[in-house]
Amino acid sequence: MLVLRRVFVVVVLCLAAGFAAAQEIDYRALAERTLAASPDLDPDSRFRLQLVAGRYAEALATLHAMPPNVANVRWEIYAKAKAGGGPFDEAFARAVRETLRGLDDKTAFRVLWSFGTPLRVLEASLRDALEHRPGDVELLRRALGVEAFTSFAPLIPQLSDEDDRRRYLVARDVPFRTAGGATVCTIVVRPRAKRKLPALLNFTIYADPQTTFDEARRAASNGFAGVVGLTRGKGCSPDTPVPYEHDGADAAALIDWIAAQPWSDGRVGMYGGSYEGMTPWAAAKRMPKALKAIMDGTPVAPGLDVPMEGNVFWNFVYPWPFYTTDNKTLDDAVYGDSARWQRLDRTFYASGRAYRDLQKIDGTPNPIFAKWIAHPSYDAYWRSMIPYGKEFARIDIPVLTTAGYYYGGPGAALYYFSEHTKYRPSAEHYLVIGPWDHVRAHSGTIGILGTKTMTSLAGYELEPAAHIDMGELRYQWFDYVFGRGPKPAILADRVNYMVVGANKWEHAPSIAAMSSRRMSVPVRGTLTVNLADRSDVDRPRPGGGVIDKELDTTDALKFTSEPLALPVEVSGLFSGHLDFIANKKDFDFQITLYELTAAGQYVLLAPYWSRASYAGHPGERRLLEPGKRQHLDVRSIRLMSRRVAAGSRIVVVLGVIKEPGRQIDYGTGKDVSDETIADAGEPLRIEWLAGSHVDVPVR
Repeated sequence: MLVLRRVFVVVVLCLAAGFAAAQEIDYRALAERTLAASPDLDPDSRFRLQLVAGRYAEALATLHAMPPNVANVRWEIYAKAKAGGGPFDEAFARAVRETLRGLDDKTAFRVLWSFGTPLRVLEASLRDALEHRPGDVELLRRALGVEAFTSFAPLIPQLSDEDDRRRYLVARDVPFRTAGGATVCTIVVRPRAKRKLPALLNFTIYADPQTTFDEARRAASNGFAGVVGLTRGKGCSPDTPVPYEHDGADAAALIDWIAAQPWSDGRVGMYGGSYEGMTPWAAAKRMPKALKAIMDGTPVAPGLDVPMEGNVFWNFVYPWPFYTTDNKTLDDAVYGDSARWQRLDRTFYASGRAYRDLQKIDGTPNPIFAKWIAHPSYDAYWRSMIPYGKEFARIDIPVLTTAGYYYGGPGAALYYFSEHTKYRPSAEHYLVIGPWDHVRAHSGTIGILGTKTMTSLAGYELEPAAHIDMGELRYQWFDYVFGRGPKPAILADRVNYMVVGANKWEHAPSIAAMSSRRMSVPVRGTLTVNLADRSDVDRPRPGGGVIDKELDTTDALKFTSEPLALPVEVSGLFSGHLDFIANKKDFDFQITLYELTAAGQYVLLAPYWSRASYAGHPGERRLLEPGKRQHLDVRSIRLMSRRVAAGSRIVVVLGVIKEPGRQIDYGTGKDVSDETIADAGEPLRIEWLAGSHVDVPVR
């Protein structure tokens, strides 16, 4: 049994290169001194230091005086167990049982979830504190986390299972057999209430047993039958896992099975983010009768934004097939080997070898990625996976899509929203978008325990309006569509967007209605790029933040507007008309918009990138004619909304893509995956002609 010792010993911590030491810190004494020296300590820190100091009754009194907070229930349980005397394991188990008996399903789920922080994460946090010494209070908070979780983590699985058996009917590893003979491994968790329920289905390739069980249990704690289906080949399925290709048919078949179960009321909703945001659309392509609603967050669209965007393949997707298909769960060790993948990027770029040689450079076959790059156009292979064209018109169910402005979002979210509302104008499809990255746009910035999971993003301090609990929004949404509650208040119109810099939400009936006019920024000049040059292989790349002091203008031209006389709201999708003459049959280009503030800061608005031969028609390659005047009309797929201050300028960076992390288009007109540095020839020269401009939506 592990107890809070008077002295915690931290042994041989390798804190920095060349430094290793054994440290012995008397945390209890340090906590006593800090409490005595800090009479105005905030209550959240005070009760933690009281726990470290062994003042368990005082810690309980401090906790009880604080506003109710589900995140602190675990500490009340821990303090009761420590204060009660006797064997800790018995006292802790008794405190857990007594506490959970008085909680409803939803709150009990959150309390049990709060015990799930991996000990390795807490230990890494403590090591970091010992290295950087953020202050005694923070050091003691982290030391408490390690000691407390070490003591009770082994007890939680049994106590959690015991509570689950009381509340739910659980079926793990249920092998569902499709009509085609494939096996889909399924988890079902449903309340013990003797009534038929609507089901919520999360269909995923991310087969982490604890995460998938938590997904199903959380749905059950909110009064639904929670179901998680795994891509065939994952979990208990004996098949070979293949991303994307079979998910739609398998999910649709699973929906039919769910609707036929005696505990089902015949209605199924699907939800998820990223890959799991794609699978509802893959199922909706088949429109099974029981599928009644969708909530998708930053959904990917295979062939459109993964593993390529604008028909340019991304290297960061290369390790992903290993991660998801190496075994029946997830290959974290391979996926997390950042040194291997950085080495692959550098070697590919420095050597100038063909993109098709990535697996040879890495030394391990990657047949899934090889299959992907065999389809550089948005062809029938990709179109078979998700709705395409008029297929969207058949999707007659309510949809809620969430997305972010930055880093991996919204990307495909705008594709699904735009195509659905285009082909089915009457669709009840809502978009909620704000200043989030890919993960927070589907998980939210407020976690299960009601605490903020992110307060800043790449230099941008999130404004209060940006914080949303996407999990709560999920259940509010499905309560609404299943007739169990009102429509969530944030869904005031089809497009619901936060204006960055104004700390407010706005609502519009369409993307076009977000703005009232266009402001043009002329772009004219000559850009020359030596595609054979690799002297920049180790060049530090400036910029990259949401808010930054510099930009990376290598292989690019920068165009700056006049200062704005009045503040404006830049909201919507930017577009552009580019007249040019190039000396090659193709090139890959990118356009990025910024606000340049009067204080000299660059604020990211939105990026766009594409292969010139596919711009505007991703399913058909139309090579350029060297030396001839041509034009490209482009439209961003990433929404933006920001209040731009008076005195600021709009900056357009227009450049060519040449970097270690993406394909390099040498302009011969061959399949870009087959081109090598030997195809570079003379430097790429693009003359952007008069009449070229980028149009910024404003109001």
